[in-house]
Order: sequence, then C-alpha cells, then structure tokens
Amino acid sequence: MLADGKKVSVVIPAYREADSIQTVLVKLRELDVVDEIIVVDDGSDDATAEMARQAPADVRVLQHPYNIGNGAAIKTGIRAATGDIIILMDSDGQHPPSEVPGLLEHIGRYDMVVGAREMSSQATAMRRVANMIFNTYASYIVGKPVPDLTSGFRVLKAPIARNFVYLLPNGFSYPTTLTIAFFRAGYAVKYHTFRAEKRTETSESKVRPLRDGMRFLLTLTRLAVLFVPLKIFLPVSILMTTTGFGYVVSQLVLDRRFSGFGGLVTTIGIFIFMLGLISEQIALLRLVNSER
Repeated sequence: MLADGKKVSVVIPAYREADSIQTVLVKLRELDVVDEIIVVDDGSDDATAEMARQAPADVRVLQHPYNIGNGAAIKTGIRAATGDIIILMDSDGQHPPSEVPGLLEHIGRYDMVVGAREMSSQATAMRRVANMIFNTYASYIVGKPVPDLTSGFRVLKAPIARNFVYLLPNGFSYPTTLTIAFFRAGYAVKYHTFRAEKRTETSESKVRPLRDGMRFLLTLTRLAVLFVPLKIFLPVSILMTTTGFGYVVSQLVLDRRFSGFGGLVTTIGIFIFMLGLISEQIALLRLVNSER
C-alpha cells in the first residue's frame, strides 16, 4: 500500500508463459508497494495457471476457458481488481518489476503513467521502425508527443481505467486505445523511460508484425474517427477539394470548358468536411455523456 493509503493492484495477462511467470511474480511480491496481484490466464494450453498458483506469492489466478486475446485478459483483470491504482504489465519478463516504484512516483499528479521503452531495447529493427510510425501517427491524433504507443507497462487510476474498459479491444492494441482515450478525455499522461528486458529463452512474442501492424493502424484510425474525427476527415477533405478545384481551373484555362469530374471531386471533398464536422459534434456529445 502506498504512503497515502491507496491500494495497488497488478494485472498480468498470460498466455503460454509457464517458464517465466513465476520469476515475475516473485520479484513483484518483493515490492512493498504491491497489495494485490492478479494473473489472467488467457486459455493457455501449458502449465501457466498452475505455475502462477504455485509461485511463492499471494496471487489471484483467473482463467479464460479458451484464448480470447491479450486485451480481453486485461479487461478481465481490470474488472476484478480491487485497488485504487492498477498496474498493467506483461508476464514474459520484459517489464522489470523493479521499475514499478518509479512509475508509481508519478501517479499522484498524473492519471496514467506509461513505461516508455528505450529505443535500443526494443526487439528488432523492423519493430522499431513500425513503432516509430505508430508513435508519429498517434502524436498527430492526440496533439501531444507519444514516445511509446504500444507499451503495455502502465499505471492507471482505477476509476478511470474502469470507465474506459468497454472501449478496449480483445487483441494486442489495447495500449493504443488507452492512450487515445486518456489524451482525448483530457487526463494527464506521463511517460517514464525504462530499459526493457529480453524475453526468456522459452518465451515467444505473440505479436505477428504484418497482421498486428495493420490492425494497429486500423485501430488508430478507428479511434481517431471515434474521438477526433476532423483529424481524419479534414486532411482527406482538403486533398479532394484542392485536387478537384485545381482540375476544374486547369480545364477552364487550358480547354475553356468546365470539368464535371473535377466538380464532382470538389463536391465530395466539401461533403467529407461537413461529415467530419457532424462527427466531431457527435464525438463531443459522447465524451460529455461518458463523464457523467
């Protein structure tokens, strides 16, 4: 328990992590600031749940009947957590429990603290490039620097986390959703840099770069349309309107005739802008209703 009397819960999603889960749990239990540890076994077909129960630590183990997804495990854990503050971290050893106190130092002033991985400690060159693209896109959407969009190492104030849990997808893109939702709702977010540990030799990444990369981009775009529609609609509208209008003018100057195609493109661009304005108003109404 923290000095101010706040209870701290740790939520750990796990899938086929029988060889690493105990090490993580033992290190977590050594921390005086952790009051509750919840491991959510997402339908593992190995001994992940048994190893978690046998760990020399007081752990609540929840099990999905089959593999639903990393995000689904996070949602189960958030709903079950009883703490005032919730820590989300992986079970493969990449998130050092020793960094937890450093993250918790900021949670009083901030609503969410994200463990931002040092670039040199991220897995492969391809993953680093992909993360740079995601971070840049997310920074544009929220209007703030996002140094690590996909990090699952986070500390959140529990009431806010529960308020957004319905938005979280079942897959690996739940960190993306949390980031966009917190920034858009006006909550304070802090990034705390840490060096990610290497996975254990028997632990494999569950992320598939091409498939999950496309899902991340689609999720980012969907969230932008959900929370800040004009960030998506306005650039498309400007592109189509200027292209169509430019084509109309060029046809009038060169051929002295009006281009129906250019007029159509211009009209579509204006229509997309109006659609963006309406979507923006709907997004604001949704945000107001969710805060009541």
